[in-house]
Amino acid sequence: TRRGVIGRARRGAGERLMVSSSSSSSSLAKSARCAFAVVGIFAAFSYFAIAQEDVYKKTYGGARFAATFFVLTVERGVNVVFALCGIATFGGSGVRTPKGEIFKSGASQMLAMAASNEALRYVSYPTQVLGKSCKMVPVIVGGLVLGGRTFTMAQYAQVAFVTLGVALFNLAADSTKSAGSDSAYGLLLIGLSLVMDAVTGGLQDRVKKTTKALNPRTPNAKPSVYESMLYTNLSGTVVALVLALWTNQLTTGLSACVKHPALARAVLVYALASAVGQNFIYYTITSFDVLVLTTVTTTRKIFSTVYSVFRDPSNKLNPTQWFGCALVFVFLAYDAAMSVLARPKPPAPATSARPARRAAKSIPNPTPATADADATAAVSAHRARAPSSRAAASAPRRRAA
Repeated sequence: TRRGVIGRARRGAGERLMVSSSSSSSSLAKSARCAFAVVGIFAAFSYFAIAQEDVYKKTYGGARFAATFFVLTVERGVNVVFALCGIATFGGSGVRTPKGEIFKSGASQMLAMAASNEALRYVSYPTQVLGKSCKMVPVIVGGLVLGGRTFTMAQYAQVAFVTLGVALFNLAADSTKSAGSDSAYGLLLIGLSLVMDAVTGGLQDRVKKTTKALNPRTPNAKPSVYESMLYTNLSGTVVALVLALWTNQLTTGLSACVKHPALARAVLVYALASAVGQNFIYYTITSFDVLVLTTVTTTRKIFSTVYSVFRDPSNKLNPTQWFGCALVFVFLAYDAAMSVLARPKPPAPATSARPARRAAKSIPNPTPATADADATAAVSAHRARAPSSRAAASAPRRRAA
């Protein structure tokens, strides 16, 4: 009937509105989670940078501390303890996880860091800057080759221009530094660091796909933040410990910390700051992806520097740095705008049932006259069928006789 058609149309419009509203709310919640992760990474690693300077830039006993692998061993060990506490407090994901692949990503991450730190002594300043600025490129390559991901042209453009902007910003930051020369060994280490970054990014992308394959009946199956943090840092601790033993930095680092308690406190604060920051790091990896994380960490220095300029007018940026900032900000703003425009728009509820009303109006309401005519036609049709039915029923009896 007319009322039934209108009611079904209204229910359908209401369901579409609820689905669209739910999708819009989900997009807003995702944006809020991303903003939370970005603020957390910026805050935690800004303090982490200060703690890092206390370890490596200050002098202890008239000399600077240089046992890098010892510090990395302590840092990763503290991260493991934090991850275990997180699992004990909040529980695990309850799904099967590819622990081997997570373990491998932690080992490749530590090898990338070790190669990058070692290369700083053998390459020129511009080469150092370029190596640090193009971290997003190996993440894209690793995602394609190892992670099985696909990227849009907009994402490729964003990576290219953000990388260019960061490189221009960093290269123009201190033009007084000597370019120096690059040794073949240093360039090899820079290349190894970038390859390990690609392997790390690809493995972290693969972890998500493998987890879903291992849990086909669990929707959106993924490792928890602290599971990823635990296995990644556990393998990183093993690699850092091996390197510390190989270079004899474990012994020299321990003796220096015993001799200088201020150094021991600085190393501990450095490790604790890293553990706080890694909560946000693995939250970003688990909730989003490695490319989002790399974009945040790559551009963090630019945001911090621009903030310091507005806070203290005596800090200035040269035109090349402002141009690099503009490239980064424009393409990050473009990405944010595209995310907003991609959200589904809810239908207008006031007009959703109008076509149904028009359709219902075309259905004629039954009148008494038409009802009587329909009843008479039905009786006549029944009487017409009755003789043929009786004849068909008597035919078997005649054959039997």
